[in-house]
Amino acid sequence: MARKNDRKDDDQPVGVTDFKAHCLALIDDVARGKRRRVLLMKHNHPVAAIVPVEQPPTELWGALRGTVKVAPGTDLTRGTGEPWKAEG
Repeated sequence: MARKNDRKDDDQPVGVTDFKAHCLALIDDVARGKRRRVLLMKHNHPVAAIVPVEQPPTELWGALRGTVKVAPGTDLTRGTGEPWKAEG
């Protein structure tokens, strides 16, 4: 599994024959973040890349639901009575 100087450090070029012998370990390395990607080479030319699947962004709406406890009898709609400056 030779490295080429023109590749980024986190790319690992692998011949397709070597890939067949080590595919599960290489896929696990990419999935766990040990490697950014594995570049598959055939006759010293890149033909494919193994990259992690992009995860959809976490939904923010309701992300903190259940993390705050409001004391019984507290009215969250009532003002505090303290003056504040709305304009600077």
